[in-house]
Amino acid sequence: MIKTRAFIFARGGSKGIIGKNLVKFNGYPLIAHSILLAQKLNCIEKIYVSTDSDQIADVSIKYGVSIIKRPKNLATDDSPEWLSWQHAIKNSIVNDGDFARFLSLPTTSPLRIESDIKKCLDALNNKIDIVITATESKRSPWFNMTTIDSNGLTKLVINDGSYVRRQDTPNCFDLSTVAYVSTPKFILKNNRIWEGNVATVLIPPERAIDIDNQLDLDFARFLSNRKT
Repeated sequence: MIKTRAFIFARGGSKGIIGKNLVKFNGYPLIAHSILLAQKLNCIEKIYVSTDSDQIADVSIKYGVSIIKRPKNLATDDSPEWLSWQHAIKNSIVNDGDFARFLSLPTTSPLRIESDIKKCLDALNNKIDIVITATESKRSPWFNMTTIDSNGLTKLVINDGSYVRRQDTPNCFDLSTVAYVSTPKFILKNNRIWEGNVATVLIPPERAIDIDNQLDLDFARFLSNRKT
């Protein structure tokens, strides 16, 4: 079995929803949904929560995970999460030895299911450096996605005149935060996702809600209640 470790990255200073990672969702703190999902995966040998928050750490410990204390400079609004990935991987290797496969389970996608994560894990191979998730987009930069320039004029994101119907434009996808799968080697040697060969696992939109603000949270609760 491939030696796989799961990482959950949870800052204390969320702004869209204050205390977002500990907000209750279906009776559990939001972060607990990522932990509980990781615990269902037989391939996961250890689960870590990387956080700058003592409160998040205390709640996470109750679910039996290991805590990686994140430095404050890696927990600001503009801190690249990639740097937190590198910090967590280095910490894990120092304390628990080498491992082969990295899985990040963001706290903001509580509606994903076990099979979604298994597909992501299976998609990583010797030709792929990192696996991300996405949903089919309803918009296209060639047709109905626009920018507003410095003169206040609206223009298409891609305005080459090639397409007059959305149905004819190339397929587009919206990135989601269901999961990220990679290797420690790739993450430590590079600076961003797009420096490697990237594979995408498509997730149904009803399981790919990314909770960033109160509207997202309300919609996720609605979808979850509809299922039950």
